[in-house]
Amino acid sequence: MLLSSRPRLVLVTAAAAALTLTSCTAREETPAAPSNGGGPAASAQSAAPSADGCTLEKTGYPKVDLKTAVVGFSQSEKEANPFRITETQSIRDEAAKLGIASDKLLVTNAQSDLNRQISDIKSMLDRGAQLLVVAPLNSDGLQPALDAAKAKKVPVVTIDRKVTSQPCTDYLTFIGSNFVEQGQRAAQAMAKATGGTGKVAILLGSSGNNVTTDRTKGFKDELAKTPGLTVVAEQTGEFDRSKGQSVMEQLIQSHPDITAVYAENDEMGVGAVNALKTAGKSPGKDVKIVSIDGTRNAVQLIVDGSYNAVIESNPRFGPLAFQTLQKFENGEPIPASIVISDDQYDESNAAQKVGNSYK
Repeated sequence: MLLSSRPRLVLVTAAAAALTLTSCTAREETPAAPSNGGGPAASAQSAAPSADGCTLEKTGYPKVDLKTAVVGFSQSEKEANPFRITETQSIRDEAAKLGIASDKLLVTNAQSDLNRQISDIKSMLDRGAQLLVVAPLNSDGLQPALDAAKAKKVPVVTIDRKVTSQPCTDYLTFIGSNFVEQGQRAAQAMAKATGGTGKVAILLGSSGNNVTTDRTKGFKDELAKTPGLTVVAEQTGEFDRSKGQSVMEQLIQSHPDITAVYAENDEMGVGAVNALKTAGKSPGKDVKIVSIDGTRNAVQLIVDGSYNAVIESNPRFGPLAFQTLQKFENGEPIPASIVISDDQYDESNAAQKVGNSYK
């Protein structure tokens, strides 16, 4: 089931000369990378306003001019993962399009350390950040940073992972995918790829965040509708390619009869492909593989016949994140969650859509 037919929110941005932005935090400085992938930006499933949403008036926060404000972006994980690379670059690119000066965009990277992410956010607040976009490392644990932002009346938009704190109280809103639905769609793709029979291994994402929990629930609940498919093993690969490969190597030894793999992100899926090939198996044929993200590596593997399906999780949040902040500053109501539309790749369309993937 493709979601690309859903109505997409029209993103309106002010035209401005593109600027090359670099991080303003010395110890976190990372060079601006070239734009990754030519696919569409993340867009909301529905543009319908939420009358009871969060507003500037409800929060009592001061009105800020987005173009002249100091904006902070907190990235959670090292940018060795295509999703993170593209996500950060999308924030940089949209800031440039809006004419936000390079010294007004603060970009930090917590390197998968929760305490460091809290420190990063507090540091950006101390340096005058008036608006924050945060990609949380975990669903829990960021409350001290959110409290610090609230104390300074700085709105926080979270992207790609939900936090367990309260929207419009501790943060403004969450922008991201319906992760349960992603898992459901992955199970549907698995049923199609396998013909409805097989023994499935699940490569779980990192513990402690809603992405892993929801993608697992969605997949298992939907898979239960296909009694010929059975989950015989599940183990965390931490959303990491090398760990995914290592786990897959172990699973091949302990469960040599595995005929399908569901990886909760593409990096682990690509790692599984490497492990299967080393073991003399033919991924995509002997062992069907379905994952979630939409990276160039995984989509190209579908084209090459070594992979079966990828459910997209679009990381290009920049336009929608800045548009949401602008609406908030304009006094418009902001819903607690803004769910985006995600596409899908399989043997029927991967060759035509590979250009929409990211790397």
